Amino acid sequence: MSSLNNNLIHAFQSNWVSLVISLVIIGVLYFLGRKRVGFGSRVLIALGLGLIAGIFFNKFKFDATSVSTIGSIYVNLVKMLVIPLVVVLVINSITSISNLGHLRKIGIKTISLFLITTGIAALIGLLVALAFDPGSGIAQEIPKTFKPRDIPTFSQVILDLVPSNPISDMAGGKVVPVLIFSIFVAIAMVHVGSKKPEAVQPVKHFIESFAQIMHQVTKYIIRLTPFGVYALIGAMAAKYGLETLAPLIKVILATYTALLLHFILTFGGLVTFVAKVNPFKFFRKAYPTIAVAFTTRSSYVTLPVNLEVITKRLRVSPKIASFVAPLGATMNMNGCGGVWPAVVAIFVARVYNVPLGISEYILIVLVSMISSIGVAGVPGPAAISTTVVLTALGLPVEGLGLVLAIDAVVDMGRTAVNATGTTVCTLLVANSEGEFDRESFNRDEEDQMELNPV
Repeated sequence: MSSLNNNLIHAFQSNWVSLVISLVIIGVLYFLGRKRVGFGSRVLIALGLGLIAGIFFNKFKFDATSVSTIGSIYVNLVKMLVIPLVVVLVINSITSISNLGHLRKIGIKTISLFLITTGIAALIGLLVALAFDPGSGIAQEIPKTFKPRDIPTFSQVILDLVPSNPISDMAGGKVVPVLIFSIFVAIAMVHVGSKKPEAVQPVKHFIESFAQIMHQVTKYIIRLTPFGVYALIGAMAAKYGLETLAPLIKVILATYTALLLHFILTFGGLVTFVAKVNPFKFFRKAYPTIAVAFTTRSSYVTLPVNLEVITKRLRVSPKIASFVAPLGATMNMNGCGGVWPAVVAIFVARVYNVPLGISEYILIVLVSMISSIGVAGVPGPAAISTTVVLTALGLPVEGLGLVLAIDAVVDMGRTAVNATGTTVCTLLVANSEGEFDRESFNRDEEDQMELNPV
């Protein structure tokens, strides 16, 4: 009984230590905001402080539950925005386009860019994994916590995408069915409006007003981003520490090297040579999206931030951003569906001593591209895409369990690349459609997101 009491007292005290330290850091971040330190700088500082604090909590066995709770509050608040934003912005963007042929052209460009960039990501992941040979020296032991993911049939994927009860889908946070429902409503509004404009005017006015209100709510929540970033990265570092990462460090290095190369070469190249935009200025302006995606590990949660970045900082037309960004949050998986399956496939083949040739390498790239679109809207897309690739190659699916311990660590980088890919594709589509205000983009030197604390 005495031992139990001592454990409870220690847990209580260690939780208070982490909470007090966190409150001090949050106070520092708030002070920096009051001193008008840039939003991107505060997020970067929060990231560094969270990493340091998390490693400290892990090393001295301090309970980081309070830190995790703060991060969860931030994530829940951002999740709160996703469904209302998707509905009003998609309807608003399509009704503002009004030309269905133009809408079809934008859709084809968007999905083509998603597929092409994911294919390039898979190729880079493949080449880097071959260079790093991450499976060498890894024992064939599968973690007990591993449970193979079932691959949904094609018909089941299609059925899951089609809305059957829009209200239920909204309550369940199912973005793809809600997106499709919103597209149907918007197209119907365009058709009816072409014959009876007065019939749709009240709905259009409501949607436009509601969109403005949701933009203001989004600003309130985004101002909390530095605090959320600190809490999320701190909880992650406190949970895993450095010991968990050591055995699979080559897999982590290979993955992040591939992600970084894709980030610099593919995204940087597209921004520089296709959009003809200064890449350093682009990435500086897009930094809030990258940081939030990295720490929350969710493209859906990052969507409200990304929309603000795309429209307010990159100066892309809201009607393009409102169409491409929600699609990207669902379908654009450069990290989860491109780089990661390729790295894991090479890793598993090496661990189980399965030889792969040029035909298998081509198959990795092609299957990664197709599966990244095919699992849109399915929970755990990285695991599903990787399972599909391993199955297509005839590799043991159980090999996925070997990288289970580092999934959360690499998922931060994967999601950051996913979200950045959506930002890049939105810029490219807008530029091709004349919906990118290049002059304002080049002129703006200060943050345009109104993100300083109240």
